[in-house]
Amino acid sequence: MKKYLCTVCGYVYDPAEGDPDSDIAPGTAFEDIPEDWVCPVCGATKEDFEEYNE
Repeated sequence: MKKYLCTVCGYVYDPAEGDPDSDIAPGTAFEDIPEDWVCPVCGATKEDFEEYNE
């Protein structure tokens, strides 16, 4: 699964880790996160994320 980068603050969403603080389980693809989810660091919306290539 692909990782996604917050273009506002640099947070990287890793589907292997999910976002437990927001009830996003490990193994959840970015595309499957609810549309109202926001970056856990800066509060940016999903629209502010882009595909991340390490």
